[in-house]
Amino acid sequence: MTLSFPNSSRSYDSTRHAVRFWGYDSVIECAFLVTEEALKRIRPGAQPDEEGLLSAFDTNVDRIHAAAAKVYKKGRKGHYALVAADF
Repeated sequence: MTLSFPNSSRSYDSTRHAVRFWGYDSVIECAFLVTEEALKRIRPGAQPDEEGLLSAFDTNVDRIHAAAAKVYKKGRKGHYALVAADF
């Protein structure tokens, strides 16, 4: 099966300083988060607050989804964290 991202919702996680989003492998939901450091790597100068990190996510959503698919293929788990090294 391939990973898809039909749900465009995402949310800011202030505890982890990250943006959460969800992908689907058929009917299986997979939770992802992309860290502040990763978002700053793909969008240098992004503000380290909710608005800045959500904007960085939205601007680079295709790149983030591609990285998520690669991380997902490495081993299936319940949740995944995308870090700077994934970009």
